Amino acid sequence: MSLKSRISEDMKTAMKAKETARLGAIRLLMAAMKQKEVDERIELDDAGVVAVIEKMLKQRKDSITQYEAAKRQDLADAEKFEVEVLSAYMPAGLPAEEVAAIVATAVAESGARTPADMGKVMAIVKPKLAGRADMGEVSKLVKAKLSSN
Repeated sequence: MSLKSRISEDMKTAMKAKETARLGAIRLLMAAMKQKEVDERIELDDAGVVAVIEKMLKQRKDSITQYEAAKRQDLADAEKFEVEVLSAYMPAGLPAEEVAAIVATAVAESGARTPADMGKVMAIVKPKLAGRADMGEVSKLVKAKLSSN
């Protein structure tokens, strides 16, 4: 079953169970996926759906930080619930050792020597790790690896 159809089935299940908060989060995801399909005139595959979910998770995490800074715990809790719902559709994360090994291999493959070559390394790493690791952390790891050379 594709990720897109799994999300659609979960939406139907949430409707039948009258889980309004869960249903709202899934509807937001479905709307974001549809928007991406319409804007780019494509049919999203699983990788495209994961990219949409990653973007939504990043937005939610930023919102949580801002809401907590503004002492709006009620809004932060709502965003945290959405993060939980969205995270369920993400592929399993990779252990840190495996991510480090992929980064090391990519640095060797690309022949990168300085932080200025970071784009070459990220171009190799991103397709392998998208949705399976926090790309912000991967970026820091690549930068550290290139700075130490």
